[in-house]
Amino acid sequence: MEKLSLRIDNIFKFVSSYSVESYKNEAERANTSLHDKSGKGNDFLGWVNLPSSITAAEIKDIQDIADDLKKRVKIMVVVGIGGSYLGAKAVIEALSHSFAPYIAEKDAPTILFAGQNIGEDYTAELLEVLEGKEYGICVISKSGTTTEPAIAFRILQKHLISKVGKEEAKKRIIAITDKERGALKTLANNEGYKTFVIADDIGGRYSVLSPVGLLPIAIAGFDIQKMVEGALLMEKETAADVKFENNLACIYAATRNVLYRRDYTTEILANYNPKLQYFAEWWKQLYGESEGKDNRGIFTASVNFTTDLHSLGQYIQDGKRNIFETVITVNKSKHEVLVPTTEDDLDKLNFLADKPLEYVNKMAKIGTMLAHVDGGVPNIEIEIPELNEFYLGELIYFFEKACGISGYLLGVNPFDQPGVEAYKSNMFALLGKPGFEEQTKLIQTKIKL
Repeated sequence: MEKLSLRIDNIFKFVSSYSVESYKNEAERANTSLHDKSGKGNDFLGWVNLPSSITAAEIKDIQDIADDLKKRVKIMVVVGIGGSYLGAKAVIEALSHSFAPYIAEKDAPTILFAGQNIGEDYTAELLEVLEGKEYGICVISKSGTTTEPAIAFRILQKHLISKVGKEEAKKRIIAITDKERGALKTLANNEGYKTFVIADDIGGRYSVLSPVGLLPIAIAGFDIQKMVEGALLMEKETAADVKFENNLACIYAATRNVLYRRDYTTEILANYNPKLQYFAEWWKQLYGESEGKDNRGIFTASVNFTTDLHSLGQYIQDGKRNIFETVITVNKSKHEVLVPTTEDDLDKLNFLADKPLEYVNKMAKIGTMLAHVDGGVPNIEIEIPELNEFYLGELIYFFEKACGISGYLLGVNPFDQPGVEAYKSNMFALLGKPGFEEQTKLIQTKIKL
């Protein structure tokens, strides 16, 4: 079977192979710490063995609910923010037809998202679309009190009940939340909504292989069993007993840290397939929120090539030399489109006649990587054989495992996010939330200054 591959040859112009290999013991210890739960944040390591611990009965339960909803609704609105929506959106966007809204007949509901922003026009326009459609809601929140999704769910729940009544709404609203406590769990119990559990030991950005990601992906019509199987393969291939030289997660984590300590402080995730745009958004949260602590960490950014070669390409080629690239490539496309011949050849492209676009794309990738390395940008390449559920599951688990190892190598807790509370506290004070009166006064003084 073909598998995910990792190539780091294009960093050795900048750092030695020995410098990567010197992380062997440290990376293996970090990986072991994830499995024996002896490192920082060890109460949030439920994702480590998630692919091997999810049962056939759990997958069937998710699939059965998804199949029922497919019969009831044409649109499913997934309400969540951060890790509660990015993983699902990443996979759904990667596997969906690029022009899905323009396809008359589809086998599965369209997945729309809410609660990932506080955009008033976005929400109004979403309600406008939903007014004439049969729809359901999948609300995802461990607490039920996170501001953005809580507001969105309030609005959507009221709208759906007014449209179909409370009894039918019960069949169309699914809550993915805490097992026992929290505002959303209480509401779901009171209203009789079907619930799935966000385990206490799985944080949002590591939750895509739990019901948080699997249910929306199943509703969208994709094979979650295959996705779990791909993740399971990568779980085995990055296990604690797999030596550094064969452990792709350890090698990637070590490579990133070697470059970081040589002042390459920004990592750009580049892809040559537009379907991976939201996968990069998920990756940015995973690494940015996991590692950006204690005034340290690699800044995560992303580009979509070849599109962004005509915008950010200039900076990457000639700008400040603190950048390295991780390039995701997909070896085989699902379709083949050939470049046609023209008689006049006014655009001078007949030399490409009868060549598939994927060939042109691959040459663009190779040419760009050579140019960027020559321009002072180290490159890492990750390749998957094709874009399907199995290889996406493999890729997701690979990045999760490497992120945990990399965070430990960096010396931070990769499983908390203390910095995100600062803006929330200020926002609540400005909105006049009870209990924030003193902070409201302090902020008002700062604003006057």
